[in-house]
Amino acid sequence: MRIGIRSAISALVLTSIVVSAIVVHLLWWRTANQVSQTLADTINDQIVSAVGDQLQSITTEARSASIAVRALLTEKVLDISDAKRRKFVFLSQLQAQPTISWVAFGWPDNSFFAVHKLGDAGVETVEIGTDSKLKIERYDLEGGDIKLRDSRIEDTKYQVTAQEWYSGSDLWSTLTVHPTGERPAAAFAVPIEIDGARAGVLAVIIELTRVSNFLSQLTVGKSAGAFILDPDGAAIASPDANADELTPLKTDHPLFAVAVDAIRQAGGAYNAAGSQPLNTAVVRDGKAYKTVLTPISFPGWSLVTVVSESEFLGPVQATIRNLLIGLAALIAFAGLLSAWLAQRLIAAPLIRVVNEIRHVERFDLDKVQRHPSRLTEISNLSGAIGDMAQGLAAFRKYIPADLVRRLISDGNGARLGGAVRPMSVMFIDLAGFTGMSERLGDRIIPLLSRYLDVVSAQIQDCGGTIDKFIGDAVMAFWGAPSPNPDHAVDCCRAALASRRAVEEAGLVDDRGEKVRIRIGINSGDMLVGNIGSEVRLNYTVIGDAVNIASRLESTNKSYGSTIIIGPETRRLAGDRIVVRELDRLAVYGRAGGLQIYELLGMAGECDELREWVMTYEAGLAAWRTGDFGGAIGCFERAQKLRASDAASSLMIERCKHQIENPTAEGWDGTTVARTK
Repeated sequence: MRIGIRSAISALVLTSIVVSAIVVHLLWWRTANQVSQTLADTINDQIVSAVGDQLQSITTEARSASIAVRALLTEKVLDISDAKRRKFVFLSQLQAQPTISWVAFGWPDNSFFAVHKLGDAGVETVEIGTDSKLKIERYDLEGGDIKLRDSRIEDTKYQVTAQEWYSGSDLWSTLTVHPTGERPAAAFAVPIEIDGARAGVLAVIIELTRVSNFLSQLTVGKSAGAFILDPDGAAIASPDANADELTPLKTDHPLFAVAVDAIRQAGGAYNAAGSQPLNTAVVRDGKAYKTVLTPISFPGWSLVTVVSESEFLGPVQATIRNLLIGLAALIAFAGLLSAWLAQRLIAAPLIRVVNEIRHVERFDLDKVQRHPSRLTEISNLSGAIGDMAQGLAAFRKYIPADLVRRLISDGNGARLGGAVRPMSVMFIDLAGFTGMSERLGDRIIPLLSRYLDVVSAQIQDCGGTIDKFIGDAVMAFWGAPSPNPDHAVDCCRAALASRRAVEEAGLVDDRGEKVRIRIGINSGDMLVGNIGSEVRLNYTVIGDAVNIASRLESTNKSYGSTIIIGPETRRLAGDRIVVRELDRLAVYGRAGGLQIYELLGMAGECDELREWVMTYEAGLAAWRTGDFGGAIGCFERAQKLRASDAASSLMIERCKHQIENPTAEGWDGTTVARTK
């Protein structure tokens, strides 16, 4: 007894009511988990944004101070040698820009002058003369005034011209060495030119303790932190509310070690000089942390945010654990019941039908079967698929099955258009077919059909696509629709297999003589695709390389050969085939000559022909140099080695003709084809 699909769905709906409570709770769990994860991601985004804004503010203030002082110097409003005004201008910039730690100027003779902020309550001036003496004056800030606290003079080894920032490349650089000690900092330096001559370098320096102070002000949850580290995990900035120019950088934050682990654990998966953040999980001392590594504006620096997973996911996980214990029995029962009903009535029949659709999709129409079902709709669907497969099977003989599979897999359908690809194309023709068809009339069809069956099988076995049949001619190509890097070798292999198969098939004409085939092969860039009109398309190849292959097929008549290949096919196939160079030929319709080769076999199949090939090619070389007597000798020896060599006979006749009728100067041995 069959039932309708509506009845089956009704039964499933009744079952779903039983499990609806479970679904609601599961959805709540998933939502809560996603919200918690989103909250952690949001906090990270806020930290990244805040730090980015702060770094942008710092770099903007530094650039602004640099631009202002540089303008005063280059416009000669301020004479850099005027110590009093220089000190005033530098101090004013230091006080106007809260994040700046130093404003400094270095001369080419290693003289140096700078003003340096000492926290928020003091400043100092640092001056080095040509005598390598360091003079430091410290001032207290009282309201808007400064008051000298003390001064000292001491020897120094500080060389301003040896500092990286002194190159003045208008780029940020990092440093640790200052005239007054070592502290991590970043400098923005610009060269100063006055009247076309370089007067020195102006630098605006930010000590990184200012960034550490800012990080301490970020609110990142109860147990979270943000750090700036270099690629080796060394601290650039770590949260410290007391950090300034007087207080060294501290790394005693409880999450600092987790941030360092995150940098080192990322390894090659993270590029600090790139632009993409990396999410990682770090476990330390039995606790799990969510970390995000984000490249920032200073190359090699990374902002590392650390959030404890328990802070966001702990309550959710506890609630879920209790919920799962209470609902475990109900979930098992309802799940088994609904799964059994769905599998029994719908899933299993549909899976079988879908598998048959897959056969149709792959164009494996012989594998399609019909599957009866208790559901009327599924039974009808299976029958319709079987009928469709029968109808499509009739078209398989008209179009290449692999082409249909490719169009289906690409999802593009049959549309006008194509692309230029490196490919190989082959033309096969029956020798003497015109006279044979005139004599046999409609009796030619069985012979023609057998011949086409034989060569078609060899082409398909070697991965080729049959383009079309034109009377007795077969056109096939390699390298499309599926790319094939060995298209030239596979095409040559198919040609040899076709010649051998025709010989073994014992095909004879009306006179009882064995039929012979002629094959032309060429490789090169060809346009392949759907060519035609909107109502009728043909998946084919066109181009100069295709035309040459067609001409080479008919060229076999002149040289008594079976398979001729072009120079590009010879080059691509290399030492995997055995050939004999026949001639340099200008095919019909082309001005330039090209080397043509007779394909003899695959590598290792024709070792006994080596002497014959070498003898013929020696004659060909003599022919091209104008040594016609020597060429005749070589070609005659080639005839003795292989009496049926029509090409040697042809070349002997050409040599004799050249001796009797010498050509004009400039002759290069190229043969010009007068017909197609």
